[in-house]
Amino acid sequence: MPAELHWDDAEEIGYQLAESFPNLNPLEVRFTDLHKMIIELPTFADDPSKSSEGKLEAIQMAWNEEREDRQ
Repeated sequence: MPAELHWDDAEEIGYQLAESFPNLNPLEVRFTDLHKMIIELPTFADDPSKSSEGKLEAIQMAWNEEREDRQ
């Protein structure tokens, strides 16, 4: 696990979201809510304003893959 997470760490952020929110379906989370969840992760250290739709989508897909792997 990286000491600090940044927007490009989609796989690790997806893993941490799956750990933190095991009962949520990532595909039902709005990007505004996803953004908030990410920046509130304890090891997230990037500039919140540097997110983009593409980065959020990559994180959402990584979270969904992690969730499917656990089922």
